Amino acid sequence: MAQLALNVARRWAHAPHALRIAIIYLCARFITTGFLIVAAMQSTSLSRFGAQPGLGDFVLGWDAQWYWSVADFGYPTTLPLTASGEIAENTWAFMPIYAYAAKIVGLPFGSWGFGAFVISFVSGYLACLALHRLLRERIGRSAATWAVVFFAAGPLAAMFQVGYAETLFLLLLFLSLEAVARQHYARLYVLIPLMAFTRPGVLAFALYLGLHGVMRWIRRREEPLQPSHVVHIIASGLLATLCGFAWQVIAGIATGDAGAYLATELAWRRHWILGGVDGFIPFEGWIQGAQFWFAQWGMPQFWGPIGLALLVVAVGGALIYSRHVRALGGDIRLWSASYLLYLLAVFFPQSSTFRLLLPLSPLWGAVAVPRSRLWRTCVLVACLAGQWGWIHFVYALGNTYWQVP
Repeated sequence: MAQLALNVARRWAHAPHALRIAIIYLCARFITTGFLIVAAMQSTSLSRFGAQPGLGDFVLGWDAQWYWSVADFGYPTTLPLTASGEIAENTWAFMPIYAYAAKIVGLPFGSWGFGAFVISFVSGYLACLALHRLLRERIGRSAATWAVVFFAAGPLAAMFQVGYAETLFLLLLFLSLEAVARQHYARLYVLIPLMAFTRPGVLAFALYLGLHGVMRWIRRREEPLQPSHVVHIIASGLLATLCGFAWQVIAGIATGDAGAYLATELAWRRHWILGGVDGFIPFEGWIQGAQFWFAQWGMPQFWGPIGLALLVVAVGGALIYSRHVRALGGDIRLWSASYLLYLLAVFFPQSSTFRLLLPLSPLWGAVAVPRSRLWRTCVLVACLAGQWGWIHFVYALGNTYWQVP
């Protein structure tokens, strides 16, 4: 038995990393599928999905319905209104690439949902490969592999198997981060537009490119900064900025309402803010959200902004001073800071918050750096426990706006 285990370990060590990651990914998907089956068995008539739904119902659940609507009906030229005359939720909040790609892939099978599943599933595996490649030169192959394990089996792992654009965006993001880290800037001219029209978040990448340029300028004596690199960094940063605002312009032109996109995004926030939302003010959402949640938890509202400030300081301190995070290198830390600042500026904290943290997945590398087998095992168990809790909450029990994944 010991010899058999030794032989298996040797074969695993010498197997191509793409095969090892494929095995890890398929094992993780098997576990997630099991969780989804149990959630389907526990679902009742009170759930959004009804009693004992099929796995296909979960693939098409929640925001997947909006992507499906984009693929079948496109975007409205006349914005829908609520009974009170405010702009209602509509498909302008959802980018087109994933929706139409799923339609094309699913066309031979007569099913948009099947196409969505295939794209999410395949993109998830490729994202695991890209994440491993991004991390392995920084923290080593073993730690990078464990980071992939945590990523593939993490609390939000159901995203690899449902009709959301997250995994496709993560694949494009990881490839973009690697392109910057390896100074292959020309690749960004293709990757940035693809990211921009897959899922919101490319403005955070524009900020990251600016910070990356500053970092390279500061380090120019240790790492020469070629003139061509300066041109690429500036040009790709401008491209990311233009692409980041392009959807707002497109929505405005198509509907005749310059504020169509922002008003559409704010339509979801009205579920949470009593008295409605007057307009978009950067960073206001988190302040409102902190007050809302502290009141929900039975604490004074004014504690909310104080708690938020302490959280920002704690996260910022971890990005700057944690030795495990520092091991990931400057680029991943700058991206993480850029994306967190972007979320603070534009988002309202609610049930989708955890899903919106997925672009921070390179930070799994910091969790994987400690070599303790006990530590890594405990993290994996925590990931699986979190995954089951999340699936149970939003799929088995999900029936209202505050359970949207």
